Amino acid sequence: MNKRDTIWKLAYLVIAGGVFMIDQASKAWAVRRLRFGEDIPVIQGFLNFAYAQNTGVAFSMLDDHGDAGRWGLSIVAMVAAVLVLYFFWRTPRSDDRILGSLALLLAGIAGNVTDRLRLGFVVDFIDVQFGSWHYPTFNVADMAICIGAGLLILDMFLSKRGEKSEAGSLKSEV
Repeated sequence: MNKRDTIWKLAYLVIAGGVFMIDQASKAWAVRRLRFGEDIPVIQGFLNFAYAQNTGVAFSMLDDHGDAGRWGLSIVAMVAAVLVLYFFWRTPRSDDRILGSLALLLAGIAGNVTDRLRLGFVVDFIDVQFGSWHYPTFNVADMAICIGAGLLILDMFLSKRGEKSEAGSLKSEV
């Protein structure tokens, strides 16, 4: 990898660091400002800030497993972060969508594992509802993980479609 590619990839990691800092700052605000059961309406009937402590994974799955769960989930998250970094450095510099996706995944994983190691739980505070529908409370790190994963899935579909159209054009040339 040449110096220019390394600098370009480091720029993605700086962005990941920025997302991580926004996540940690927003969670620190939530810890200082919010209390259990005292929601702050942002958009009435749709968006609230509501403090929650998540000791599980997404949607509080695997909740209530004590220190073993905390350390187990932390180890899994750290292994995931190492794998994301590995694929990040192996991804060609020209593949911006993948690099951006992996940077978001890394920021989100780092944000949530930092909470889990430091506090014993992940701070969630963004609460979305619409009528009787209520989405599980989440945070900025969760958004980064979901957007990063969504972009990876989108890239898989776009890559498959591109391969099919290339194969079709090769057949028509023969």
